Amino acid sequence: MNPQVEDIRIDFVTGSRRVSNFCWASIILSGALGFCAVGFSSYLQKDSIPFLSAEQIVFIPQGLVTFFYGIAGSFISFYLWFTIWWNIGSGYNRFDKRKGIFSLFRWGFPGKNRRILIQFSIEDIQAIRMEVQEGFLSRRVLYIRMKSQQDVPLSRLEEYSTLEEMETRAADLARFLKLSIEGV
Repeated sequence: MNPQVEDIRIDFVTGSRRVSNFCWASIILSGALGFCAVGFSSYLQKDSIPFLSAEQIVFIPQGLVTFFYGIAGSFISFYLWFTIWWNIGSGYNRFDKRKGIFSLFRWGFPGKNRRILIQFSIEDIQAIRMEVQEGFLSRRVLYIRMKSQQDVPLSRLEEYSTLEEMETRAADLARFLKLSIEGV
């Protein structure tokens, strides 16, 4: 999905609408609803869930704490669902050689600063940098190294599934911008 004209390159960035976020939001919501149901059934001293007995749980303090955990889990789940709904973090990286501008656009949370647009001069780009950390929590991130500023991340931590995919993306971008690749 890289619409590319001779002098313009656009790389799209996926945001929070990922399968893993859908799974985590669903798991947390179902767990939170379960905690709320157990806390509520301990208050009523009736079994509202067939396979869980509330007779063993005293409402104060266990039932109350369980109900509180359910409410807290619901808030966390709603937060995840809203970030998925608003697609936080999605956007694009645009390289325009005609105008000499590198634009970084991302969607943020609703409000005054929902649209995040940062522009740099292409002449200020020094290199493409790859950061790779393998292991249990592997990390593969592509950066733009600026001459006088911090490195600008172009991708999320888990965007590249393989090292080969990341190297191909970095090589294409470096070839387009006529820059070198650092890292690895």
